[in-house]
Amino acid sequence: MAKKFPIHPLNPERICWGCDKYCPADSLACGNGSERTQHPVELFGDDWMEWGLKPEEAETPR
Repeated sequence: MAKKFPIHPLNPERICWGCDKYCPADSLACGNGSERTQHPVELFGDDWMEWGLKPEEAETPR
């Protein structure tokens, strides 16, 4: 069973969000260990989960 992805973590900068391991930022277990993957809240803001969830407001294809 996969871990649930936290929507609004308290300290997202402390964790690498690149896989299901959720390693501490200073002890990466996968990849080459040079960069941590940021949480979407760090990249897009607190409303990141609301993006694209309202299909009625989407443009209709022409």
